[in-house]
Amino acid sequence: MRLFLVPISTRRTLLYCQKLRALPSDKQPWVDKITLRAARLWAGWEQKESGWQRAVVKYGNRALRRIPYEEWGLKSVPTLGARRRQEDIMGKEKHHLIFPPSVIPASRAPQVLQTLATERQALHRSRMIWCIIGIPISAPFALVPIVPNLPFFYLAYRLWSHYRALAGGKHLQWLLSNQFFTLHPSDTLDTIYPRHLPSSSLPEQEPNHSKSEASHQSESGQAPPAQERLLLTQDGGRKLARALQVPELEPELERAIWQVENAIRKQSQVSQTEKK
Repeated sequence: MRLFLVPISTRRTLLYCQKLRALPSDKQPWVDKITLRAARLWAGWEQKESGWQRAVVKYGNRALRRIPYEEWGLKSVPTLGARRRQEDIMGKEKHHLIFPPSVIPASRAPQVLQTLATERQALHRSRMIWCIIGIPISAPFALVPIVPNLPFFYLAYRLWSHYRALAGGKHLQWLLSNQFFTLHPSDTLDTIYPRHLPSSSLPEQEPNHSKSEASHQSESGQAPPAQERLLLTQDGGRKLARALQVPELEPELERAIWQVENAIRKQSQVSQTEKK
Protein backbone atom coordinates (compact mmCIF):
# COMPACT_ATOMS: atom_id res chain seq x y z
CA MET A 1 0.00 0.00 0.00
CA ARG A 2 1.00 3.61 -0.47
CA LEU A 3 0.86 6.08 2.44
CA PHE A 4 0.62 9.72 1.34
CA LEU A 5 1.61 12.63 3.59
CA VAL A 6 0.03 15.73 2.07
CA PRO A 7 0.67 19.01 3.96
CA ILE A 8 -2.46 21.17 4.06
CA SER A 9 -1.04 24.03 6.13
CA THR A 10 2.15 24.84 8.00
CA ARG A 11 0.81 22.85 10.98
CA ARG A 12 -1.46 20.17 9.52
CA THR A 13 -0.89 17.22 7.25
CA LEU A 14 -3.37 14.87 5.60
CA LEU A 15 -2.68 11.15 5.71
CA TYR A 16 -4.17 8.96 3.01
CA CYS A 17 -3.64 5.25 2.39
CA GLN A 18 -4.05 3.81 -1.10
CA LYS A 19 -4.47 0.05 -1.11
CA LEU A 20 -2.76 -1.34 -4.20
CA ARG A 21 -4.53 -4.68 -4.12
CA ALA A 22 -7.93 -5.59 -2.73
CA LEU A 23 -8.69 -8.85 -1.02
CA PRO A 24 -11.13 -11.26 -2.73
CA SER A 25 -14.68 -10.83 -1.45
CA ASP A 26 -14.62 -14.23 0.26
CA LYS A 27 -11.48 -13.26 2.24
CA GLN A 28 -12.52 -9.74 3.23
CA PRO A 29 -13.13 -9.09 6.96
CA TRP A 30 -16.80 -8.87 7.92
CA VAL A 31 -16.32 -5.20 8.84
CA ASP A 32 -15.19 -4.41 5.28
CA LYS A 33 -18.14 -6.33 3.83
CA ILE A 34 -20.64 -4.37 5.94
CA THR A 35 -18.90 -1.12 5.03
CA LEU A 36 -19.12 -1.89 1.31
CA ARG A 37 -22.78 -2.81 1.58
CA ALA A 38 -23.58 0.39 3.50
CA ALA A 39 -21.71 2.47 0.89
CA ARG A 40 -23.78 0.93 -1.89
CA LEU A 41 -27.00 1.62 0.02
CA TRP A 42 -25.95 5.25 0.59
CA ALA A 43 -25.08 5.66 -3.09
CA GLY A 44 -28.53 4.36 -3.99
CA TRP A 45 -30.18 6.88 -1.68
CA GLU A 46 -28.16 9.67 -3.33
CA GLN A 47 -29.86 8.81 -6.63
CA LYS A 48 -33.29 9.50 -5.14
CA GLU A 49 -34.83 12.76 -6.35
CA SER A 50 -37.11 13.20 -3.33
CA GLY A 51 -38.39 11.46 -0.22
CA TRP A 52 -36.97 10.87 3.23
CA GLN A 53 -33.95 8.99 1.82
CA ARG A 54 -32.90 12.09 -0.13
CA ALA A 55 -33.33 14.27 2.97
CA VAL A 56 -31.26 11.86 5.06
CA VAL A 57 -28.49 11.92 2.44
CA LYS A 58 -28.54 15.73 2.24
CA TYR A 59 -28.11 16.30 5.98
CA GLY A 60 -25.98 13.19 6.40
CA ASN A 61 -23.41 14.41 3.89
CA ARG A 62 -23.19 17.71 5.78
CA ALA A 63 -22.50 15.81 9.00
CA LEU A 64 -19.94 13.56 7.31
CA ARG A 65 -18.09 16.59 5.94
CA ARG A 66 -17.57 17.84 9.48
CA ILE A 67 -15.92 14.64 10.68
CA PRO A 68 -12.24 15.57 11.19
CA TYR A 69 -10.07 14.80 8.18
CA GLU A 70 -7.54 13.16 10.53
CA GLU A 71 -10.18 10.53 11.32
CA TRP A 72 -10.90 9.92 7.64
CA GLY A 73 -7.18 9.50 7.01
CA LEU A 74 -6.75 6.86 9.72
CA LYS A 75 -9.86 5.05 8.47
CA SER A 76 -8.25 4.71 5.04
CA VAL A 77 -5.59 2.46 6.59
CA PRO A 78 -6.72 -1.20 6.61
CA THR A 79 -7.04 -3.05 9.89
CA LEU A 80 -4.12 -5.23 10.94
CA GLY A 81 -5.40 -8.79 10.96
CA ALA A 82 -3.41 -11.98 11.38
CA ARG A 83 -3.16 -12.44 7.60
CA ARG A 84 -1.77 -8.94 6.99
CA ARG A 85 0.60 -9.24 9.92
CA GLN A 86 2.04 -12.45 8.47
CA GLU A 87 2.37 -10.89 5.01
CA ASP A 88 4.24 -7.92 6.49
CA ILE A 89 6.64 -10.20 8.37
CA MET A 90 7.30 -12.28 5.25
CA GLY A 91 7.70 -9.15 3.11
CA LYS A 92 4.95 -10.11 0.67
CA GLU A 93 3.43 -6.62 0.62
CA LYS A 94 5.47 -3.46 0.11
CA HIS A 95 4.56 -0.22 1.87
CA HIS A 96 5.70 3.16 0.55
CA LEU A 97 5.64 6.44 2.50
CA ILE A 98 5.22 9.22 -0.09
CA PHE A 99 5.72 12.91 0.76
CA PRO A 100 6.90 16.23 -0.77
CA PRO A 101 10.57 16.59 0.26
CA SER A 102 10.54 20.39 -0.12
CA VAL A 103 7.92 20.62 2.65
CA ILE A 104 8.61 17.50 4.76
CA PRO A 105 12.29 16.49 4.94
CA ALA A 106 12.92 12.75 4.66
CA SER A 107 14.36 12.72 8.19
CA ARG A 108 11.05 14.00 9.59
CA ALA A 109 8.57 11.96 7.53
CA PRO A 110 8.45 8.95 9.94
CA GLN A 111 8.00 11.34 12.87
CA VAL A 112 5.06 13.04 11.16
CA LEU A 113 3.49 9.64 10.44
CA GLN A 114 4.02 8.58 14.07
CA THR A 115 2.27 11.72 15.32
CA LEU A 116 -0.68 11.24 12.97
CA ALA A 117 -1.01 7.62 14.11
CA THR A 118 -1.04 8.35 17.85
CA GLU A 119 -2.16 11.92 18.62
CA ARG A 120 -5.92 11.19 18.54
CA GLN A 121 -6.00 7.77 20.22
CA ALA A 122 -7.38 9.00 23.54
CA LEU A 123 -10.06 11.05 21.78
CA HIS A 124 -11.26 8.08 19.70
CA ARG A 125 -11.41 5.85 22.78
CA SER A 126 -13.47 8.35 24.77
CA ARG A 127 -15.84 8.99 21.86
CA MET A 128 -16.32 5.23 21.43
CA ILE A 129 -17.39 4.98 25.07
CA TRP A 130 -19.95 7.79 24.63
CA CYS A 131 -21.32 6.10 21.51
CA ILE A 132 -21.67 2.80 23.38
CA ILE A 133 -23.58 4.63 26.13
CA GLY A 134 -25.80 6.47 23.64
CA ILE A 135 -26.77 3.51 21.44
CA PRO A 136 -29.06 1.80 24.04
CA ILE A 137 -30.63 5.18 24.86
CA SER A 138 -31.48 5.82 21.21
CA ALA A 139 -32.81 2.29 20.59
CA PRO A 140 -36.44 3.06 21.64
CA PHE A 141 -36.74 5.53 18.73
CA ALA A 142 -37.09 2.44 16.54
CA LEU A 143 -40.71 2.27 17.74
CA VAL A 144 -41.51 5.30 15.54
CA PRO A 145 -42.74 3.65 12.31
CA ILE A 146 -42.46 6.60 9.90
CA VAL A 147 -38.69 6.98 9.53
CA PRO A 148 -35.71 4.78 10.51
CA ASN A 149 -34.02 5.25 13.86
CA LEU A 150 -31.55 7.90 12.68
CA PRO A 151 -29.97 8.66 16.10
CA PHE A 152 -29.23 4.95 16.58
CA PHE A 153 -27.70 4.55 13.13
CA TYR A 154 -25.64 7.74 13.51
CA LEU A 155 -24.20 6.61 16.86
CA ALA A 156 -23.53 3.14 15.44
CA TYR A 157 -21.71 4.70 12.48
CA ARG A 158 -19.65 6.96 14.73
CA LEU A 159 -18.76 4.00 16.95
CA TRP A 160 -17.54 2.10 13.90
CA SER A 161 -15.70 5.18 12.60
CA HIS A 162 -13.78 5.71 15.84
CA TYR A 163 -12.96 1.99 16.00
CA ARG A 164 -11.61 2.04 12.43
CA ALA A 165 -9.52 5.13 13.17
CA LEU A 166 -8.01 3.42 16.22
CA ALA A 167 -7.34 0.26 14.20
CA GLY A 168 -5.71 2.27 11.41
CA GLY A 169 -3.46 4.03 13.90
CA LYS A 170 -2.39 0.71 15.44
CA HIS A 171 -1.54 -0.63 11.97
CA LEU A 172 0.64 2.41 11.32
CA GLN A 173 2.41 1.96 14.66
CA TRP A 174 3.09 -1.68 13.73
CA LEU A 175 4.64 -0.59 10.44
CA LEU A 176 6.73 2.10 12.14
CA SER A 177 7.97 -0.06 15.01
CA ASN A 178 9.10 -2.77 12.58
CA GLN A 179 10.17 -0.36 9.81
CA PHE A 180 8.03 -2.19 7.25
CA PHE A 181 7.99 0.75 4.83
CA THR A 182 10.31 2.63 2.50
CA LEU A 183 10.61 6.40 2.10
CA HIS A 184 9.64 7.75 -1.32
CA PRO A 185 10.16 11.53 -1.73
CA SER A 186 7.81 12.60 -4.52
CA ASP A 187 8.86 15.13 -7.16
CA THR A 188 5.24 15.06 -8.37
CA LEU A 189 4.04 16.37 -5.02
CA ASP A 190 6.78 18.97 -4.99
CA THR A 191 5.54 20.50 -8.25
CA ILE A 192 2.23 21.40 -6.57
CA TYR A 193 3.68 23.27 -3.61
CA PRO A 194 5.34 26.71 -3.83
CA ARG A 195 9.04 26.42 -4.44
CA HIS A 196 11.69 27.47 -1.93
CA LEU A 197 9.43 27.39 1.12
CA PRO A 198 11.10 28.92 4.20
CA SER A 199 11.92 26.56 7.04
CA SER A 200 9.14 28.13 9.13
CA SER A 201 6.64 26.75 6.64
CA LEU A 202 7.46 23.14 7.45
CA PRO A 203 4.47 21.36 8.99
CA GLU A 204 5.08 21.13 12.73
CA GLN A 205 2.39 18.48 13.21
CA GLU A 206 2.10 19.36 16.88
CA PRO A 207 -1.01 20.13 18.95
CA ASN A 208 -2.04 23.78 18.71
CA HIS A 209 -0.96 25.95 21.62
CA SER A 210 -3.73 26.90 24.00
CA LYS A 211 -4.45 30.52 24.92
CA SER A 212 -2.88 30.05 28.36
CA GLU A 213 0.29 28.63 26.80
CA ALA A 214 0.44 31.52 24.33
CA SER A 215 0.04 34.13 27.08
CA HIS A 216 2.67 32.34 29.20
CA GLN A 217 5.10 32.45 26.27
CA SER A 218 4.41 36.15 25.82
CA GLU A 219 4.94 36.91 29.53
CA SER A 220 8.13 34.86 29.70
CA GLY A 221 9.58 36.64 26.70
CA GLN A 222 9.46 33.64 24.40
CA ALA A 223 8.56 34.22 20.78
CA PRO A 224 4.95 33.20 20.02
CA PRO A 225 4.44 30.39 17.48
CA ALA A 226 4.40 31.45 13.84
CA GLN A 227 0.98 32.08 12.32
CA GLU A 228 -0.45 29.07 10.56
CA ARG A 229 -0.61 29.41 6.77
CA LEU A 230 -2.48 27.40 4.16
CA LEU A 231 -0.14 25.55 1.79
CA LEU A 232 -2.69 23.88 -0.48
CA THR A 233 -5.75 25.41 -2.14
CA GLN A 234 -8.80 23.60 -3.52
CA ASP A 235 -7.47 24.02 -7.04
CA GLY A 236 -4.08 22.73 -5.95
CA GLY A 237 -5.74 19.72 -4.33
CA ARG A 238 -7.49 18.79 -7.58
CA LYS A 239 -4.22 19.17 -9.52
CA LEU A 240 -2.42 17.04 -6.95
CA ALA A 241 -4.94 14.18 -7.16
CA ARG A 242 -4.75 14.22 -10.97
CA ALA A 243 -0.94 14.38 -10.98
CA LEU A 244 -0.72 11.37 -8.66
CA GLN A 245 -3.44 9.56 -10.64
CA VAL A 246 -5.31 8.85 -7.41
CA PRO A 247 -8.87 10.14 -8.03
CA GLU A 248 -10.15 8.88 -4.68
CA LEU A 249 -7.74 11.30 -2.98
CA GLU A 250 -9.56 14.36 -4.38
CA PRO A 251 -12.62 14.29 -2.05
CA GLU A 252 -10.33 13.68 0.92
CA LEU A 253 -8.28 16.75 0.03
CA GLU A 254 -11.39 18.86 -0.62
CA ARG A 255 -12.74 18.03 2.84
CA ALA A 256 -9.40 18.56 4.60
CA ILE A 257 -8.69 21.91 2.91
CA TRP A 258 -12.22 23.14 3.72
CA GLN A 259 -11.80 22.20 7.40
CA VAL A 260 -8.33 23.73 7.71
CA GLU A 261 -9.45 26.94 5.96
CA ASN A 262 -12.28 27.33 8.47
CA ALA A 263 -9.96 26.60 11.39
CA ILE A 264 -7.40 29.20 10.26
CA ARG A 265 -10.16 31.75 9.70
CA LYS A 266 -11.49 31.23 13.23
CA GLN A 267 -7.98 31.48 14.69
CA SER A 268 -7.46 34.76 12.83
CA GLN A 269 -10.75 36.15 14.13
CA VAL A 270 -9.87 35.18 17.71
CA SER A 271 -6.40 36.75 17.49
CA GLN A 272 -7.86 39.97 16.06
CA THR A 273 -10.41 40.11 18.88
CA GLU A 274 -7.71 39.64 21.52
CA LYS A 275 -5.63 42.46 20.00
CA LYS A 276 -8.60 44.82 20.28
